Amino acid sequence: MSVLVVTGTDTGVGKTVFAAGLAGALGAYYWKPIQAGLDPQGDRDTVAALSGLPAARILPEAYRLTTPASPHLAARIDGVEIDLDRLALPRVDGPLVVEGAGGLLVPISETLTMADLFVQWGQPVILCTRTTLGTINHSLLSIEALKARDIPIAGIAFIGEQHEENERIVPRLAGIPSLGRLPLLDPLDPAHLAAAFRAHIDLSITFNWR
Repeated sequence: MSVLVVTGTDTGVGKTVFAAGLAGALGAYYWKPIQAGLDPQGDRDTVAALSGLPAARILPEAYRLTTPASPHLAARIDGVEIDLDRLALPRVDGPLVVEGAGGLLVPISETLTMADLFVQWGQPVILCTRTTLGTINHSLLSIEALKARDIPIAGIAFIGEQHEENERIVPRLAGIPSLGRLPLLDPLDPAHLAAAFRAHIDLSITFNWR
């Protein structure tokens, strides 16, 4: 079983759309272990609508929390205790795309962050980041956090309008490959997402970087 973990520099960067495109391009299974916030829908629902994958490949969350907040707070408000054993990677017959919640250091409990979970999984991570102002600092800090924990990094994926300098300098300073840039799509639907992924995202890069 091959696994790719999709995370972001922060919330709202576009990692769910990227994960949908990635899972669709690979014909993979998709899993979001912790969903925090269901208004208007959860990320699993978005991926189901955009990826073109059959319903059986969209796996249910381990925790589906109603409150839009950090997982540790959403769980507390919803009266749920997050059990690390339930966050073990599911066994599937094929590739698996896993989407994290928020950024790397978002807490999932009083003692654990998403990065701690990534360490436990030991699988390569794709970092989704914006192209806009501020992305250099946010991206490099996130990459430092990954490297400090010896989490394998598959590459960085930019999301948004083209910014040649930001897209050049971040991979250069970080020493990791860029998978390309996923443009903002209008309309955002399965056909346009699949076409944009084929045109702009390079999945031929070997996923063995650290």
